[in-house]
Amino acid sequence: MSRYDRYVLSQLLWLFGFFALVLVAVFWINRAVSLFDRLIADGQSAMVFLEFSALGLPNLIRIVLPIAAFAASVYVTNRLSSESELTIMRATGASPWRMARPYALFGLIAAAMMSFLTHLALPASIDQLALREAEVSQNSTARLLTEGTFLHPTAGVTFYIREIEPNGTLRDVYLSDRRDPEQTLTYTASTSYLVRTEEGASLIMVQGMAQRLAGEGQTLSVTNFSELAYDISSLIRRDAAPGRNLRAIPTAELLTDPEGLVAREGRTRGELAEELHLRFARALICVSVALIGYGALILGGHSRFGVWRQIVLAVVLLILLELLRGVVTEPVMADHRAWPLIYLPALVGLAIAAVMLQVSGRPLFRSLSLRRAGAAP
Repeated sequence: MSRYDRYVLSQLLWLFGFFALVLVAVFWINRAVSLFDRLIADGQSAMVFLEFSALGLPNLIRIVLPIAAFAASVYVTNRLSSESELTIMRATGASPWRMARPYALFGLIAAAMMSFLTHLALPASIDQLALREAEVSQNSTARLLTEGTFLHPTAGVTFYIREIEPNGTLRDVYLSDRRDPEQTLTYTASTSYLVRTEEGASLIMVQGMAQRLAGEGQTLSVTNFSELAYDISSLIRRDAAPGRNLRAIPTAELLTDPEGLVAREGRTRGELAEELHLRFARALICVSVALIGYGALILGGHSRFGVWRQIVLAVVLLILLELLRGVVTEPVMADHRAWPLIYLPALVGLAIAAVMLQVSGRPLFRSLSLRRAGAAP
């Protein structure tokens, strides 16, 4: 590796780390606000919040990594152009293809990071996150065990406990359920017990009264009971899923046992194929966006006005590639045999970068660029 390659690569890696850190921080703050509200409202500690935040970081990094690679490539190329370093390299006879070597190596490094995330870190973190969410969901009934306070665990429900004895007995319980617009159910009991089962959690009320207010005439029905079981699992919000999250399934399992996953997880072959090949395609995207950022800016000659037009072109190309990725997803999910389409955005990006490098290296184009730069006032 030449000194020029090491110099450019070091600049790319340094700025890549900076942009990735900034973008992860912005995305994390955005998600942390809603996560904090949800967990603290459920009575969880700050340590649980930090744990959930840490488990969500691999997914955030996966999202921002191509953007950070693109931003680093554009920024470094712009700086090399504004400081005439690219012009000097061209004057020494270096072609755009030769100067693209550190960018290609940088793209491969970013691709290796993305591969580690998508194949190892992300499935493990999402799987662990699902386990912790299940545990928190099971333990979230603890938020109902607060004495002397009217609680609203979900919309239309009010819950009150006057006293909780050391042995777990609940004294003077009040429960109002107004979720059904046609009727209102109110339960009161002098003694209650919280019982957890495999199916969920139930509130056993002893020596109490149930009141039902229903109908247009607001008819009140009162029933005294010696013992009544009320399922409070419905008060705990849960996100039902047909099976494991697709991103939590290891790559090896997606490769070796697609038919078993269809039977066990309730997924289609198209969904499995799309997820599997997208993990490999994301690595290629990192290479293509790094080269596009360089290739678009190398099209312009040195100018005191900068290369803002080339930067706009690079951003537009990045948006078009993302739109193309959205277009090819549906056919693959409909028919798993169309999986080669998943790689189309990355391959198109590499082809666009190659065309830009080829065009910028032509003598006629270089003379026109230098003429425009020299004519600039």
